[in-house]
Amino acid sequence: MTNFDMARLRLHNQAIAPADLATPGAVVKQLGAVQAQDYLGALWALGLRMQTAVEADIEQAIANGEIIRTWPMRGTLHFVSPGDVRWMLALLTPRIMARATRRHQQLELDAATFARSETLFAKALQGGQPLTRPELLDVLEQAGISTQGQRGYHILGWAAQNSLICFGPRRGKQDTFVWLDDWVPEAKSLNRDEALAELSHRYFTGHGPATIHDFMWWSGLPAADARAGLKMIEAQLAHEDVDGQTYWFSSAAFASNVASPTAYLLPPFDEYLLGYKDRSAVLDPAHATKVVPGANGMFKPIIVIDGRVVGIWKRTLRKNSVIIESSPFGALSKAEEAVFVEAADDYGTFLNLRAICYRIAPK
Repeated sequence: MTNFDMARLRLHNQAIAPADLATPGAVVKQLGAVQAQDYLGALWALGLRMQTAVEADIEQAIANGEIIRTWPMRGTLHFVSPGDVRWMLALLTPRIMARATRRHQQLELDAATFARSETLFAKALQGGQPLTRPELLDVLEQAGISTQGQRGYHILGWAAQNSLICFGPRRGKQDTFVWLDDWVPEAKSLNRDEALAELSHRYFTGHGPATIHDFMWWSGLPAADARAGLKMIEAQLAHEDVDGQTYWFSSAAFASNVASPTAYLLPPFDEYLLGYKDRSAVLDPAHATKVVPGANGMFKPIIVIDGRVVGIWKRTLRKNSVIIESSPFGALSKAEEAVFVEAADDYGTFLNLRAICYRIAPK
């Protein structure tokens, strides 16, 4: 298996090529979870994997509770399916919370404070309207619980990772929170082994070809748990050994025959790049700092042509248009320039705006 083969399979398994899923919920289900810390970028991450979609469709799915935004893994926001949110939180967040113990002590957040916060959140949210972050933090302040510094953030995170609250529909440009049991119907519970197997299956079929180390990074699971989950489902997967590493993927996977060149504009933090510990199959390490300047964890939007990351881009919104500036890592051919413009037009259609492209000379 070459890097080109790996990239084509990942494009297919991540529903980028072809983009043939019908709903935002179907996208989230296939990938297991979709990074969502950059809200507007995450809307596009779902939309670009669908047969047809505009931004309002994704926001409506959030408002309907068809996809849930919360902190299931790595302490980072993701979209997950309603039926998955509780077992994912139960499986993945205990280690995150344990690692936060020292920080909680530094912030003087103890068990009694968290218990009082739970009571206050329940009273404020149960059976009622979603509350914005400032409104929910004000509930705590009015009860004498300080939210200064990072205290408010950690209290909200604690409540979300303990399956009490999650994000609701946006109010204007502000996030809101809802009571999870009101917002998400009860779903079938999974025991620990079932949850490990299900998470492993979702990852390797929705992200493969990928290694066990990729899975560990994405999920935040310790090695023993990640290997146990893979062991339970490995008979359902295909695998290839490349340079001493075993790559696992769906046994039914095949790379679609797509035209070449084909371009995609992917948002910051997209699963196509962020979903792996080793990203060298699709991103030349020589260009890694252009995508993540200073290795600070902040990923820029990327241009992907024929599976390879070939540049970065940014958008500027105008009243009736979106300005897209591209910064390729090297010169693009005329054919590549043409498919980039097509990809930009697709993004404009998603926003219901006219796309206008500018190119910055390669650096």
